[in-house]
Amino acid sequence: ALPELRRGEIGLVVATQIGRYVAPDNNLPGWHSPQQAWAQTQGQLAWYKAMEDAGEMVQITDLAGLDQHIALWSDGNDNASKTVGYILSLEGADSIVDVTYLQKAYDYGLRALGPAHYGPGRYANGTDATGQMGENGISLLKEMERLNIILDATHLCDDAFWQALDNFDGHVWASHNNCRALVDHNRQYSDDMIKALVNRGAVIGAALDAWMMVPGWIRGQSDPKTMNCNLEVMADHIDHICQIAGNALHVGMGTDLDGAFGREQCPYDLETITDLQKVPEILTKRGYSQTDIEQMMYGNWLRFLRNAWK
Repeated sequence: ALPELRRGEIGLVVATQIGRYVAPDNNLPGWHSPQQAWAQTQGQLAWYKAMEDAGEMVQITDLAGLDQHIALWSDGNDNASKTVGYILSLEGADSIVDVTYLQKAYDYGLRALGPAHYGPGRYANGTDATGQMGENGISLLKEMERLNIILDATHLCDDAFWQALDNFDGHVWASHNNCRALVDHNRQYSDDMIKALVNRGAVIGAALDAWMMVPGWIRGQSDPKTMNCNLEVMADHIDHICQIAGNALHVGMGTDLDGAFGREQCPYDLETITDLQKVPEILTKRGYSQTDIEQMMYGNWLRFLRNAWK
């Protein structure tokens, strides 16, 4: 909730649109044409715009807007009435009817895009799928590059991940991803994938979806307490990325707490988003410096955005 974001001193978020196209033989939930998927994303956009009209949120699309918003949230005044900034991202590109629609999306403020989500996609295959990106996928990457839209590598299947990095020369982040070395599933990143992202200057957002945090989680059955899923586990994933990178410059808060699940699938010591304020103390006890912690809580994302939008 927006009040909880403010109470937790979280003034800037990445907000998503999503609209999956599903072919007749695809059992995943979704829409039956790219145009329907596009329309769904436009409805989501309308909600963000309604929140702007209500004075609750403000869209951040460039460096000037970012600096102005950070100044607002750094002025020392009470946060209760401040607008929450959002950077608009598209999770899965199925709703991009054709590549020309990417310009339309950029014009309404889209600044990051993940080509895939779950299963097969129109531009790239995602979690639990395999296979290379086709000609349409490469064309999408090149148009993203032209428009300076950030590539979100989250959810790309392994084949598409490597192909995307080879064919995209723009800025890359991974908005919500954990480590395969700790949870052995294709949704997570292998150590080699983490190294590749570090080499590209990426920031990887640590996720708080319980099945991505602890091995053996069964959705709808497992319980966070029983599985010992807490914020310390998030710190395990953060620490693994830092050890690979050799520093604390390539990891941030990714959370994935955008409404697809509730507390039943979250760390048991996270009641609302405000509880992210517990993370600095956990990282301090693990030996991270105050500077490192500030980078991981917000600084790495801000540095990334300032570099991407300069």
